[in-house]
Amino acid sequence: MADDSETPKVKDSPSVSQSYLEVNCTSSSKIRRFSAGTEAGFALHLINKKLDDGLPVASYIEAVKEGEEPVSFGRNSVLVCYGHGWKLQTVTEPEGARARGRIRRTINHESSPLFSDELHSTKSLLPSVIGVHYIAKVLLAFVLLFVFGAVFTLALENLPRLLIFINPSV
Repeated sequence: MADDSETPKVKDSPSVSQSYLEVNCTSSSKIRRFSAGTEAGFALHLINKKLDDGLPVASYIEAVKEGEEPVSFGRNSVLVCYGHGWKLQTVTEPEGARARGRIRRTINHESSPLFSDELHSTKSLLPSVIGVHYIAKVLLAFVLLFVFGAVFTLALENLPRLLIFINPSV
C-alpha cells in the first residue's frame, strides 16, 4: 500500500508537471526545460543559441502526438503541454529553405530568423519608380564629371607656360 500511494504523488502531482515544460531539440537530441508560460520565440532563441556549430537551427516548436495532427506554436504563443502522449519538439527547415532564408536575411539585414513570412523578397528592395530627383542627380554627376575634366585639361595644357612664368631663367 505504501508503494501505491507514493507512486501517484510523483507521477500525477500537478505542481511538478505544471512547473516546467520539456522541449525536445531535434537537432541536438537534447531536452530543454522551460518554465510554464514561456513564449515559443524565447524558447527557440535559447535552444538555437545553445546549438553546436554545424547543427541545423530550429524554425519553430510544435506539439506532437502519434496519430494526431501536430500543433505549431507561433513566436508569441505561450508553450503549453496538451496532456498525456503530447510532446513538444523543435522543427528544422530543409537545407534549401535555410539557405534562401540566410540570403534574404543578409539582404534585408534582419536578425530574427524565426519565420519565413517575415522575410521580404528582393523585389521590395529595388526602387519601384525612378523619380525626377534620381534622374537629376545622375545628370548633375555627369555635368560635374565633364567640368572637372575640362579644368584639369586646361591646367595641364597651360602648365609649361606657368612654369616658364615662375622661373624665367630656364
